[in-house]
Amino acid sequence: MGYETILADACKGLGTITINRPEVRNALSKTVLREIRHALEDFAVQDDVGAVVFTGAGNKAFIAGADITQLVDYTFLDGLSADMQRLYDYIEDYEKPTIAAINGFALGGGNELAMSCDIRIAADSARFGLPETNLGILPGAGGTQRLTRLVGKGRAVELILTGRIFGAAEALRIGLVTDVVPDAELLDAVRATAEKILAKGPLAVRLGKLVIKGGSETDQRTGLLLERLAQSLLYSTQDKREGAQAFIDKRPAEFTGR
Repeated sequence: MGYETILADACKGLGTITINRPEVRNALSKTVLREIRHALEDFAVQDDVGAVVFTGAGNKAFIAGADITQLVDYTFLDGLSADMQRLYDYIEDYEKPTIAAINGFALGGGNELAMSCDIRIAADSARFGLPETNLGILPGAGGTQRLTRLVGKGRAVELILTGRIFGAAEALRIGLVTDVVPDAELLDAVRATAEKILAKGPLAVRLGKLVIKGGSETDQRTGLLLERLAQSLLYSTQDKREGAQAFIDKRPAEFTGR
């Protein structure tokens, strides 16, 4: 389908969603959120799409946050509907791996979208922050929860209460992003990471995501049970047999997702 505020395309197993509002630093309007959801649902049923990348148009911003022209009129009911938070929950639970290619500013809702992805790769020039307290609100699209889990409670409290902006080097040091690369190499680095994932058994990747997320939200004993059950399922698949035989034969595996 055609979109007003995003670009969505698929190439060589990788779906890409580009927030395409560079004139407002790719701010997240209600239309953007709705179109992201539609694109993700479309990619979900495309067998030839094995992973999804998010990025921003232009060279100034990944996503500079929510559209403040709409935020100014938000009410109690908008808070309860939590459209952005619900979308990011969907991204976090998405069956296919997701990667944030962070170019420029990733502030507020943009930072929160990146945190909902499985992997975050930043350009050297990327800048991060959750400055919502400057507006008298909280980072309410998962920021208070995902940031704490990524960087620890103490650092999350400091970043959220001060709302300060910080660079890619600090984001890497505290564990907010998984890698930092020169600006010109960002998309190549994302593609290389995606290709490594796409070469693996798709069922193993899918269950790996489920077990890591489920296990991180419970006690270790329950997490180990999830791991055991997932491994038992994978032992019964054609992909396991193909992967093992390919290793023995010293050839690339040809996985089918079965």
